[in-house]
Amino acid sequence: MRISVRLSTPKDMPQVLRLIKELAAFEKETNSVEITETNLIKEGFGKNAIFTCFVAEVNNLIVGMALVYDRFSTWKGRSIHLEDLVVNADLRGKGIGKALYAEVIQYAVNRNVKRLEWVVLDWNKNAIDFYESSGAKLLKDWHLVQMDENRMKKYLKKNNKF
Repeated sequence: MRISVRLSTPKDMPQVLRLIKELAAFEKETNSVEITETNLIKEGFGKNAIFTCFVAEVNNLIVGMALVYDRFSTWKGRSIHLEDLVVNADLRGKGIGKALYAEVIQYAVNRNVKRLEWVVLDWNKNAIDFYESSGAKLLKDWHLVQMDENRMKKYLKKNNKF
């Protein structure tokens, strides 16, 4: 099986969205995907693009993707966040994820960033094992913190800012 990894194009966004939805189903969050193809095209391409997406192809079909964006660390400086790396469920374990992962790492090195970071679900043992075997460091003493749109508005209203 020949795997090729390349930068995505706007025409790839329907397949990228399909993979995002497949990942959401894998993570038991099927109804959480709000993004659309239009959003992906608007935010990922052109002069003001805020993310970079790589796709993996086998036999000219997109079977995996990795989406990254710039971050900044007050301790280290420029860094890159790997938001999602997903491979079609029926093709996992065939080196596609590894090829995407290597491309993301090469991209980070080429951009001369100080750190590449991402999160992984604590129950995703295959991913955890892979990342640890690759030399990545899992920070087990940190918690991921999020505030969704409704919680942000509620906070601001409570504190007379909204």
